[in-house]
Amino acid sequence: MLTEMAHIGSDVCEMQLNGVSEVMDLLQIDVETDVVEDRAGREAAPFSRNVLRKQRHWERQLAAKKSKRKEEKQRRKLNREQESGSRADNPQFTKRVMKAITKERLAEAQSTGLKLCIDLSMTDSMSDKEISRLAGQLRRLYGSNKKAIRPFHLLLTDLREDSRLYRECLRMNAGFLNYMMDITEESCLDLFSPETVVYLTPDAEEALETVDADKVYVLGGLVDESIQKKLSFLRARELSVHTVRLPIDEYMVKKNNAKNFHSKILAVNQVFDILLTFCKTGSWTEALQAWFPQGKGYIVAPEFSLPLSVPPSQT
Repeated sequence: MLTEMAHIGSDVCEMQLNGVSEVMDLLQIDVETDVVEDRAGREAAPFSRNVLRKQRHWERQLAAKKSKRKEEKQRRKLNREQESGSRADNPQFTKRVMKAITKERLAEAQSTGLKLCIDLSMTDSMSDKEISRLAGQLRRLYGSNKKAIRPFHLLLTDLREDSRLYRECLRMNAGFLNYMMDITEESCLDLFSPETVVYLTPDAEEALETVDADKVYVLGGLVDESIQKKLSFLRARELSVHTVRLPIDEYMVKKNNAKNFHSKILAVNQVFDILLTFCKTGSWTEALQAWFPQGKGYIVAPEFSLPLSVPPSQT
C-alpha cells in the first residue's frame, strides 16, 4: 500500500514539473519573440536627423584625431632624426646626458638665442574650447624648441596668472611652470623697443625673407574657429610695430581639392616649426614643404619643390 502511494506521489510530482516546464517554454518563446520583433523594429526604423548629425560630428572628430596623430608621428620622426644627428659624433651619450645637454641649450638660448614672443593678449575673444586648443599648441611649440639644436629664446607675453589660458596650461601641460621660457604679464613692447619688434600675421603685405638676430619676432597666440578677421594684424597695428607674413605666396601654389578649400591660417606651433626649420636650413622651400599642412590646400610650387625626406604634415 505504501509502495503504491509512493508511486502515485512520484507521478504527480513529475506531472507538475512537466507542466511548469511547458509554461516556462511558452514564456521563453514569447519573450524571445518580443525581443526579436523589437530588434527588427529598431533596425527598420530610419535614423533621426539628430542621430545622423551626431554621427557626422563623431566622424569629423575621428578624422581630426587621426590627422593630429599623423602630425605627431611626423614630429616624433623628425625629432628622432635631429637627435640621432646630434648624437652621431657622441653615440655614448645616455638619455640623462642628453637631457642635461638640452637643458644647457635652452639656458643658453635664454641669454643669446633668437627672441620669439607669443602674444597672448587676445585670449579674451576666445571660447573655452579655443583656449584649450591654444594650450595644446603651446605645449607642442615648447616640445619642438626643446628638440632644436639651436632653440629660440621663448617668451609668453600678456599671460596673466588669473586668466583662463594660464589655468588651462597648468591643467594640460605637465611641468608647465618648469618650462625654460619667460612667462610674463607684460607685453612685448614693455620688454623690447618698438623698432626691434617684427609681428608675424597672415594679413601683412610684406613677406618675411630672413630671420635677423637683432630683431624680436612675435606670433599671435590665437585660435579663432569663428574666423574673426585680421585680429593679429589689428593687434600689431595697435602696437605700431612692423608686420610681415610667411612667404606662402612666393613659394606655394593652390592645389585642386574636392572641397575647393584653401587657407593660409596656421596654428601657432605650425608657424613656429616653419621658422625653426628655416633657421636650421636657410630654405623656405624645405621649411614650408615639411610643415605646411596639406589639408590647407597649398603645395610648394613645382619650381621650388624638393625630394621629401619626411612625409609632410597632414593637418
